[in-house]
Amino acid sequence: MTQHEPYPLLSRIHAPSDLRALPASDLTALAGELRAFLLDSVSSTGGHLASNLGSVELTIALHYVFDTPEDRLVWDVGHQSYPHKILTGRREAMSGLRTKGGLAGFPKRTESPYDTFGVGHSSTSISAALGMSLAARQRGESRHAVAIIGDGAMTAGMAFEALNHAGDEKADLLVVLNDNEMSISPNVGAMNNYLARMLSGSLYATVREGSKRVLDHMPPMREFMRRAEEHMKGMIVPGTLFEEMGFNYYGPIDGHDLPSLVKTLRNLKALPGPRLLHVVTRKGHGYTPAEQDPCGYHGVGKFDPEVGLAPSGGSGGPSYTQVFGQWLCDMAEADPNLMAITPAMREGSGLVTFSERFPARYFDVGIAEQHALTVAAGLACEGMKPVVAIYSTFLQRAYDQLIHDIAIQNLPVLLAIDRAGLVGPDGPTHAGSFDLSYLRCLPNLTIMAPADENECRRMLTTGFRLDGPAAVRYPRGKGPGVAVQPELDALPVGRGERRREGRGVALLCFGAVLSAALQAGEALDATVINMRFVKPLDETLIEETARNHDLLVTLEDNAVAGGAGSGVNETLSRLGLPVAVLNLGLPDRFQDHGSREELLSEAGLDTAGILAAVRQRLTVPGAKDRDCGEARTRVISQ
Repeated sequence: MTQHEPYPLLSRIHAPSDLRALPASDLTALAGELRAFLLDSVSSTGGHLASNLGSVELTIALHYVFDTPEDRLVWDVGHQSYPHKILTGRREAMSGLRTKGGLAGFPKRTESPYDTFGVGHSSTSISAALGMSLAARQRGESRHAVAIIGDGAMTAGMAFEALNHAGDEKADLLVVLNDNEMSISPNVGAMNNYLARMLSGSLYATVREGSKRVLDHMPPMREFMRRAEEHMKGMIVPGTLFEEMGFNYYGPIDGHDLPSLVKTLRNLKALPGPRLLHVVTRKGHGYTPAEQDPCGYHGVGKFDPEVGLAPSGGSGGPSYTQVFGQWLCDMAEADPNLMAITPAMREGSGLVTFSERFPARYFDVGIAEQHALTVAAGLACEGMKPVVAIYSTFLQRAYDQLIHDIAIQNLPVLLAIDRAGLVGPDGPTHAGSFDLSYLRCLPNLTIMAPADENECRRMLTTGFRLDGPAAVRYPRGKGPGVAVQPELDALPVGRGERRREGRGVALLCFGAVLSAALQAGEALDATVINMRFVKPLDETLIEETARNHDLLVTLEDNAVAGGAGSGVNETLSRLGLPVAVLNLGLPDRFQDHGSREELLSEAGLDTAGILAAVRQRLTVPGAKDRDCGEARTRVISQ
């Protein structure tokens, strides 16, 4: 007796060519199997769920109509690309999604030829697909380029820059706007599906272009017809903006109606020039809990689909993000000038409670990091005290605004930088590996890295009360479990603290690596210092430590190049102190995804890695660093 195959159609799909061999009548059943497999898979591994459940039919239709990978599909962000991975030969590998050595959580060019563009940040798809289209035109190739962008990503200026350029180039480009922020409304049904098919059909296209050529000889009549067409479109479709940018607009169309999707995409495939198809999908479609709570089911851990997600909260103390959220509300109570800004990361950055308690002082600017910083600068110019809650990796996108609009003008803007250092399963696109390096070189900026939860709260208070720009960068997840005090107490600026007295070796720690360093310090009988401030450095403490130790070891969960350790090196050089130095931090390469603990170990920033690096440094044959004297002798004898 053979075992029942739970996915009879999906199990036959090893590549999109297998999908295209199916009759169109099988596609709806395939969508059901793909959605069921997706729910079963992601609930077992964790990952992005709601947006992927919503993109099942659209993914099937795109691979069914277009000749992938010859035709290029470019996914935006990648939160909606799991069905794409499953249909492109990676179904069995989904069991290792986002684990070390397993599938990446986002499209990755080295993983599959069907992943045409690596992505993790928002709003890049149209620019990338346009580049691919222009390259095909230059080479005389006829392949298609399709950008699939979520409506949230359309809040970024970069998306409109790309639309404007594509329209001007009259590029052969299809943009699929996956509008997944609303459910299927009454005006998105049979009538609009029919209109989309009609407007994308060859007859309408021929008549429209032919009429334009005829009316070119009758300018008043052409202008009348143009305005009449725009008036009609304004009544039935929201496409006037895209038309003005040079795109032919089609939709909105029900993104869960596979037959309509396939017919419309086939029509659009045959049309030249810039085209935009507006597809309306529902996040979490087909799984009721995710439909009802798409934010909660956006990024999930392992869970039982029959039960749903467990109540949030968990065991232990608050995460750094929760510490920030509580501090923000407390400081807002104390200072009416506090204003909070986030670029579309209310939940991730811990601003939900603040947005509910202080709605007039809360601004979600959308996926517009550049705008977030400059509007903060404008607020600061008028005496407000803006706090920008932003991920480290997203702050990179607003670097010019940080320099030009905030630092040069020395404006009191506080950057609360979440997800600093290694973030784990999201991989290198989301790792905050460089913020200390790119922030440290900026004049006027005070930079802090907390070693625990209570220190994070005190640093936020410190930065908020400064009369200039400040940054507090903290990691994802929980800290070592230090109790958070309710007071809004500041720290003395530029002052570190000695946490352990030892001999020979001194570990100078910046931020969350302190816990591992303390354990290493016990094994080495080393001095351990919590530096706290990356800028300004506690030069007095550095000088004193250098004069009394043989080896200084700097530790940071940031790239070594240009990081906090480099600042210590510069200080020692300027003071003329010839002490041996070992800089430990993130390696000079992009680390793949894995758990935060695995990646810290790989980087040598766990206790074992610190011990190994220090012992190796002290036992290098022929080392001349003042011979590292007593420290070398003692470590070798251990």
